[in-house]
Amino acid sequence: MKRSKVKELLAAGKTGTDVLVKGWVRTKRGIKNVAFIALNDGSTVNNIQIVVDVANFDEELLKNITTGACIGATGKLVESQGQGQSVEIVASSIELYGACDPETYPLQKKGHSMEFLREHAHLRPRTNIFGAILRIRHAMAFAIHKYFNDHGFKYLHTPIITSSDAEGAGEMFHVTSFDLKNVPLDENGEVDFSKDFFGKATNLTVSGQLEGELGALALGEIYTFGPTFRAENSNTPRHLAEFWMIEPEMAFYDINDNMDLAEDFVKYLIRYALENCAEDLEFLNKMVDNSLLERLKFVINNSFIRMPYTEAIAILEKADKKWEYPVSWGCDLQVEHERYLVEQHFKCPVILTDYPKDIKAFYMKQNDDGKTVRAMDVLFPGIGEIIGGSQREDDPDKLGARIRELNLPKKDLWWYLETRKFGSAPHSGFGLGFERIMLFVTGMSNIRDVIPFPRTPKNAEF
Repeated sequence: MKRSKVKELLAAGKTGTDVLVKGWVRTKRGIKNVAFIALNDGSTVNNIQIVVDVANFDEELLKNITTGACIGATGKLVESQGQGQSVEIVASSIELYGACDPETYPLQKKGHSMEFLREHAHLRPRTNIFGAILRIRHAMAFAIHKYFNDHGFKYLHTPIITSSDAEGAGEMFHVTSFDLKNVPLDENGEVDFSKDFFGKATNLTVSGQLEGELGALALGEIYTFGPTFRAENSNTPRHLAEFWMIEPEMAFYDINDNMDLAEDFVKYLIRYALENCAEDLEFLNKMVDNSLLERLKFVINNSFIRMPYTEAIAILEKADKKWEYPVSWGCDLQVEHERYLVEQHFKCPVILTDYPKDIKAFYMKQNDDGKTVRAMDVLFPGIGEIIGGSQREDDPDKLGARIRELNLPKKDLWWYLETRKFGSAPHSGFGLGFERIMLFVTGMSNIRDVIPFPRTPKNAEF
């Protein structure tokens, strides 16, 4: 008999048929001569109840069916006699695939803290909350590809190993084939990377943007979607050392086109979640954040406020609020500033533009005032910055001057500069941290809880 998914059985509700389900036991309880097994197979947050006539089954088998055990059950789908489910299965046979020691199984019926579940990340997908999060994560990844495919973008695979630092931050993981006990040095006592695998110093990428621009300047519109890495010693609820980034790059887009795309894109993702993950979102709204659904609907039903950084600074300076980080023109906005603008002042998402060039990356298009660049940051409630982007500098002279001004290694960026010499074009792009949008869509408060196996300082378990 072909296996049926729990989600399908609960949705169809076709009683009177023989079915086969396989999954993991959430609970088992009994009254008199009847046992009730709640089974979940990961297809839905809801369990299906299996009703067992104890007299018809081996006592030793039933004793081994405990919380966490993996079983297959065959039986007739009938209308449920109890509350909480519309249908249930009256079991005719049960097969035990994998027993689970109830004394040592970490996931008991009681509630567990997020910290405890992070320590057991190999098992936490079996909990209702993480099952819901991972199903939503899948749906969001699919929606990203669907959106860009439907809008004519090409999916570009940019390298994970690179010799360039797109952000200029220098906080990168080094990649080497050297025996670390015997690293070759040159005559100056420096590491001799000419003897390394790639013949030069290489790192794990912090962004696929620079290579993405090369694709956009040939294919028109591209996007990247893959893992990126930051060797930043930040133990905060908003930072990971390994995370996923979505980075579209578009030829012939100016900063306004870029903002239009960013707003349309994030609204599409939220709308897709509301339409396709309703069951899981309702569960998270109930268990994690009872304002989640209201907040998601608010974002898709309202236009984003757009304003220059300079105006935002003026608002923050006038605010009747004591800042942990003082505000003045030229400062890099902190989460407290971003969230004040979104949650208290405007009460809707905000896109800030025209930032001081000194706090932004070298590749951003310079404005005529000589002080600001055509950057844009999209700010969301509860998160702060969720998207960062800009119109890119397409003038080769200005780009070269900026690279020299910042003392960046021109020898490593020659290929990037050549795109401005050979058929340069106005172009723009942005980066959306996948885990940041996942935080917003799920209502979770810690970024470690929206990725299956978080990588953070001093933590690379599983």
